[in-house]
Amino acid sequence: MNDSLKILLIVAFLLLILWNLGAGLYYMLVDKGETKRTVNALTKRIGLSVALILLVVLAIWMGWIEPHGVGG
Repeated sequence: MNDSLKILLIVAFLLLILWNLGAGLYYMLVDKGETKRTVNALTKRIGLSVALILLVVLAIWMGWIEPHGVGG
């Protein structure tokens, strides 16, 4: 797998996570507890976060990426 593709995939996941976090904040302020849009947005964020962690663990296990120390 190409290095830039790996970075792009991780950045895309992080942007989706931030988008859902912002959507949750927006819905919380606008809906004032009348709908479940806040819960749905935050649930998607948690799901994306878990998926990203599992993807990174799988990539390390498969040898696609190699963990290194700080500054390494």
